[in-house]
Amino acid sequence: MTELAEAGIPVTVTCRVLKLSRQPYYRWLANPITTSEVVEAYRANALFDAHRDDPEFGHRLLADEARDAGEAMSDRTAWRIASANGWWSAFGKKRGRNGKKPGPPVHDDLCAVIDEHGRTRHVFAADAPNQLWLVDITEHKTAEGKLYCCAIKDACSGKIVGYSIGSRMKSRLAVQALENAVSMRGDVAGCIVHSDRGSQFRSRKFLRALARHRLVGSMGRVGSSGDNAAMESFFALLQKNVLDRRAWTTREQLRIAIVTWIERTYHRRRRQARLGRLTPIEFETIMNTTVALTA
Repeated sequence: MTELAEAGIPVTVTCRVLKLSRQPYYRWLANPITTSEVVEAYRANALFDAHRDDPEFGHRLLADEARDAGEAMSDRTAWRIASANGWWSAFGKKRGRNGKKPGPPVHDDLCAVIDEHGRTRHVFAADAPNQLWLVDITEHKTAEGKLYCCAIKDACSGKIVGYSIGSRMKSRLAVQALENAVSMRGDVAGCIVHSDRGSQFRSRKFLRALARHRLVGSMGRVGSSGDNAAMESFFALLQKNVLDRRAWTTREQLRIAIVTWIERTYHRRRRQARLGRLTPIEFETIMNTTVALTA
């Protein structure tokens, strides 16, 4: 109608031919973008950010994240917006039958080497602490629901330098574990942090945390235990010694049990053959003492 008016055809004539009322047209002309459309756009942006960080989330969890970001809306509104844009949970469809590949790596695999036979293998070893960290997430069920643990292991001593435990497998779980590790170890610039291609480790929040502390990312494949075997061995011990020992009633009970086993048993009582039958704490204490004497 605007183009026709610019061509010299009166709006009255156009509305009469099209059987439209002039008042809605003039209201739209004065305010082409309504307040409700602006609100919906901000809501959509908040939902999209949450979906990009955690593709596993359904519309209810996306709505929770949007509300935390300051964009209040009902679960039904979140479903309508997410549905219209095709932002579905990664668990909403069967995997392995649609030919889709996991998300692309955001880092090169810095732990992979080619042997004399041309085969790729991984080397998870370091000559000193804070050269190579390995990170992964495990989960276990309780009567209240699942509990998730993200742990970071130093490849040199085997010590768990940082971990985070929560009821939701979100990117912030991985970020908090990383922040705890940096707080524990101090200046770790240049340390390689190796993970699989899980969405938590590809999220913007985790990448920003790596850059903030000048850490170097390394990434293997999704669901391949060989690409992060050292962390898989730690989680196997955790599974055997804690998770599968009994049925857990509450998340808090399991959380306390995990923390107690890591800090009291794994770090201070469990001796490792590759460390010369020393515990991770003893091994690092000797290394730090040696470095201090030679300095």
